[in-house]
Amino acid sequence: MLSVGLAMLQGARHEHAEALRGAAGELGLDLNIVECRRASHVNSDLDALILPGGESTTMRVASQHESLLESLFDWMNAHPERPVLGTCAGAILMASPGDERTPFLQASINRNGWGRQRQSFESTVDVTLETPSGDVFDVAPADRDIFAHQPLEMQSQAASSTDEGFPGVFIRAPRFVAEEISCTPVAMLGDEIVGVLDGMRLGLTFHPELTLDRRFHRWLLSQAQYTKGAE
Repeated sequence: MLSVGLAMLQGARHEHAEALRGAAGELGLDLNIVECRRASHVNSDLDALILPGGESTTMRVASQHESLLESLFDWMNAHPERPVLGTCAGAILMASPGDERTPFLQASINRNGWGRQRQSFESTVDVTLETPSGDVFDVAPADRDIFAHQPLEMQSQAASSTDEGFPGVFIRAPRFVAEEISCTPVAMLGDEIVGVLDGMRLGLTFHPELTLDRRFHRWLLSQAQYTKGAE
């Protein structure tokens, strides 16, 4: 069984959980999702990690009480061979961890690069990241949790194969600075780089968890499975 840590900092955390469950079903994997709310939840048993979107400054402030963000960064430093997916604000945190830490993504990124909330949009993204295919797997809507949170209804339909464009959802999205990227581009919006891979760190400026296309979550789980088997 794979254990994936999901940072419960802010943003579409519950949507990421549903995407993970769907991806696990598509790959036929057993999955344990660890909701990381405090430092003690982040441990060496995690096989992979997701940093969701949200507001990066708010996430830094909100995590101080339980030392969560610091523990997530420590885990990433201790386990560079284990995969991490950061979306939107998660990618910002990976590229700019602060406190004189070495960035986890060798790429500069600007917050709210497309403008304010009203400049949010959906557009087709070209993906070059190799992702495993999987059988279509429907996930039953999750019940509300103890905090009365429930995943949103998915906004975009899944592309039918990995050869088709990805339905990119950009919400107050950041933008990578093209001249300051030293890692591998894996997702493009026209000439714009919107996804990068640095070792086992995958940073996306859009929200794959708000679609029914789970290829990025399948990538995370397949890499975690391979790494777990090699250890």
